[in-house]
Amino acid sequence: MSANTQLSPVDIAQGQLDAYNAQDLDAHCAFFADDITVSDLNGGVTIQGIEAYRAKYVQVFADFPNNRARLVNRINVGNTVIDHEDVSRGPDGPTFQVIAIYTIAGGKIARVDFAK
Repeated sequence: MSANTQLSPVDIAQGQLDAYNAQDLDAHCAFFADDITVSDLNGGVTIQGIEAYRAKYVQVFADFPNNRARLVNRINVGNTVIDHEDVSRGPDGPTFQVIAIYTIAGGKIARVDFAK
């Protein structure tokens, strides 16, 4: 699946998750707007722009080659998709839960707010 304006918000959220789990950096980043904003829920901005986003996930994929996120639940209202995920850093690595709130605009993810 690739990002374009023909995909539904749910398709976009699922496409980026599939690419994340495959650790396909180019496919993953293709789902995000050039001016992507990532922040902690009710907190400050942690990443601004696709180059900073790409650099972050180059590091994540290098540090955790077995990293995977399993979708627990998904809610979609309009152009907002909320995913509850179980994330595992690897067979013997740490696990944690996260909520990702994706705001879709122009066929791409324009903002992500994370809660852990």
